[in-house]
Order: sequence, then structure tokens, then C-alpha cells
Amino acid sequence: MSAYDFCVIGGGIVGVATAHRILARNPGASLVLLEKAQRLATHQTGHNSGVIHSGIYYPPGSLKATLCRRGARWTKEFAAAHDIPYRVCGKLLVATDDAEYERMLALHERSITNGVAVELIDAAELTRREPRVTGLGALFVPDTGIIDFTRVTEALAEEVRRAGGELELGAEVTTLTETSDAVIAAGPAGSWTARRSVICAGLQADRMARAVGLRTNFRIIPFRGEYYQLPAERNGLVSTLIYPIPDPDLPFLGVHLSPTIDGVLTVGPNAVLGLAREGYRKGSVDLRDAREVLEFAGFHRVAKANVRTGLRELRNSLFKRGYLAQCRRYCPELTLADLQPREAGIRAQAVLRDGTMVHDFMIERTERSVHLLNAPSPAATSAMPIAEHIVDQL
Repeated sequence: MSAYDFCVIGGGIVGVATAHRILARNPGASLVLLEKAQRLATHQTGHNSGVIHSGIYYPPGSLKATLCRRGARWTKEFAAAHDIPYRVCGKLLVATDDAEYERMLALHERSITNGVAVELIDAAELTRREPRVTGLGALFVPDTGIIDFTRVTEALAEEVRRAGGELELGAEVTTLTETSDAVIAAGPAGSWTARRSVICAGLQADRMARAVGLRTNFRIIPFRGEYYQLPAERNGLVSTLIYPIPDPDLPFLGVHLSPTIDGVLTVGPNAVLGLAREGYRKGSVDLRDAREVLEFAGFHRVAKANVRTGLRELRNSLFKRGYLAQCRRYCPELTLADLQPREAGIRAQAVLRDGTMVHDFMIERTERSVHLLNAPSPAATSAMPIAEHIVDQL
């Protein structure tokens, strides 16, 4: 069996973008990308709101703030060059009470520091722009867009193939061994050896890191993000993305109204503890996944610090009226009948042993591997800049 120069594990948008960047910098190199599913972009890439984020939320100087702005520009340029539909519809972050209004003003200051174009508007202007939306005021972010990130991933993958890269689907990696001169990835479908490897394993990132002996003080905690979609006759309810003002202590952006590039209007997601890292059906339980969550001290610290939030999210998951109430804070005409089923997503959230939820992208390396350990939203928007950052370290 011949060895490759490079092996990338993970066929989400960041993994495929990383393979793309490796071959761009190393023409003629041999590369294999391994994805255990039968198609690319099956997990976080294909189960999100499809938003091209602007970078408004993130702490100045963080990887998220820096890479998101660059990624938004790259995503739009790549889509235009490859005839992938996208639309810059803008986003309104709506404050519905005094506490949210104060957070909105702080977010406005942060956006200016981050160099993000933003407009502060009052309640009357909000109603003029979106007659079905109510609030004390809002931030309008004009550069936010919508796209299908699965299509972006597929277009990147085609470029990887044209550059000589091999994409192996149905190639689950169950063991990962690092020696002094190679990394060996093996599983039911075979074994692959490479001089260097990049692991973009998302929901399995902590396990892949431990497999090569990387000392980790975190665990991936899966959070289900449950979505609904509105009936077709309600797709024109709003013309922009409508978001609540986020709680700065949580890494989740809250339940929002999101027009999608295929014309559907979605509602969500919430954030409920998942007991199966890749179980998208409600009530899914994987015994290994559940045990690893419940035995992890960091999870218990997170749960203790967020009892009220956790119970509210669980209640809203179990009872649709609670979920609806979150939406009606800024769009009061929505009804229970408007909330129609849509497939959930699962967020891979890194949590440290001390109970800290990691907000930023997290990348570590061994002698021959680079591991993307935490890549939540806006990872899809930031995929190419993340890939460039990874290859710099590789």
C-alpha cells in the first residue's frame, strides 16, 4: 500500500476546503480525503440555516471575528464564480425588551470595532422595513446572505478531484495511529497512510484527537438544534433574516426566522442536549455518546451553571407552544399551525473540564497532525480562511 503525502479526515465544508488549500499550495502532491458517510456535507455543513454570517457577534481579535469577515467575502466570490445561487438579503437583530436593547447597543459597539457594516434603527423604522416584526429597535446588518453550503462543498470537492485529490466516501476511520514518520488511518473499508494529516472530524473531533495521543481537557457535547419550517403560503412573511439579540454568555444565537436560498422560510434552532452525536431523529440515543456526556465533569458544571436555560430549552422542545412563544416575541402573528416539521441539526460544542464552553475555533497539532477541535458557527462561512489557517500550521 502506497503512502500519501496528505490525508484529510472529514468531508464537511472545512475538511474539503482544507484539502483544496493543501493541493493549491502543493501542486502534484498526493492527497486522500476520508469521509465515513456516503456523501459529503452530511452533518453540520448540511444541517444549518445556510447563513453567510458577517462577523458581528464575535469578540474583536478572536479567530471567529477575523476569519468570518474574510470567509464571507470568499463565499460570495466563490459562489459567483461557480454559478451557485446566493442572496445578500441582510439581517435584522431585534431587541424585544429593555435588557435586549442594552445588549443590542453593546453589540453595535462591537460590530464597529470588528469593522462590520451595521445600522441602528428604531421601532418605527423596523416596522416600516418588516411590517410583521415588532421590537424596541434593531440592528440591520446589510452584508449577511443566504446560500446552500452543501453546494459550495460539492463544488470545492470537484476542484479537489481535478487537482489530483482522491475522495473516499464510506470510509469510516475507527483507529488513528501516529508514528515518527506517518499517520495511519484505518477502518472497515481499509487503511490509509500519509506523511501528514488534518482531522476535521466535527462531532468526533475529541475522539480522533485522543486516538493519536493528543492530551485533551475537553469533550464534544452534542446539542440538537431543532428547526421548523413555515407553510409555503407564509414564505413571504419576512424579506430579511430575523434574529433575536443573543445572550453573550451562551454560544447559541437563539431561534430566528431564516429565508433559505430555495425559498423556504425556516424557524430555529433551539439548543437541546443531544444523547446521540449523529442521531437526528427526536429521541435518538446512542449509549456510548450518552455515557461520555454524563460521565464528563465539564458537562455537569455547564448544566449546573445553566439550569434555567437548559430547562427552558427542554420544555420548548417537548411543547411546541413554548417554542412558538420564542418566535412570537418578535413575530407575534405566528401560530402553532405555522410550525411544520423540518430535520434537526446537531452542533458539536467543545466543553472544557472546568465547565467552560469554548466559543472560538480551536486548533491543536501533534508532530504530524493538525486537529480542528471546535468549529461551530460561523465555520461554514469561514471555511476557506479556517483551511488556510490550518495549512499554515501543517
